[in-house]
Amino acid sequence: MGNTEQTARVYLSLGSNIDRAHNIRSGLQALAAAFGELAVSPVYESEAVGFSGDAFYNLVVGIDTTLSVGELAAALRDIEKDHGRVRGEKKFSSRTLDIDILTYDDLTGEIDGVQLPRDEILKHAFVLKPLVDLAPDAIHPEIDKPYRQLLEESDFAGQALWVVEFDA
Repeated sequence: MGNTEQTARVYLSLGSNIDRAHNIRSGLQALAAAFGELAVSPVYESEAVGFSGDAFYNLVVGIDTTLSVGELAAALRDIEKDHGRVRGEKKFSSRTLDIDILTYDDLTGEIDGVQLPRDEILKHAFVLKPLVDLAPDAIHPEIDKPYRQLLEESDFAGQALWVVEFDA
């Protein structure tokens, strides 16, 4: 018959401030190889938050997957590791490649050790703005408002970011 596995729409946040153009490009290639066609936001540049370091490139990617949350998290950790990411780093530090699950369909709560939706959506312009670029009318599963409205209502004073030309 057909595929009985449910496909989930997942939004991922990608960030890098070490050899960032190479790592973002390579990370996108690894995601495409693993998950097929990607929806990709513009790439934003922003200053490091919480520590002194080189500016970051950040973007949001939409994928469709049949993997569970835990399987997906493990696959993303492998991609990070392949890009030189060392686990156990300080929370605020330079990153070769950081990939976080922002949302997994409309799931909420802690699932397979992953908190959904990720709270960074509401805390950082470099997460919410590219998410709005991809899914402006999608509804935040806990707050029940579209991301576009959440961005309009947010005060990201001091969180400057700007679109950069980027050829994936």
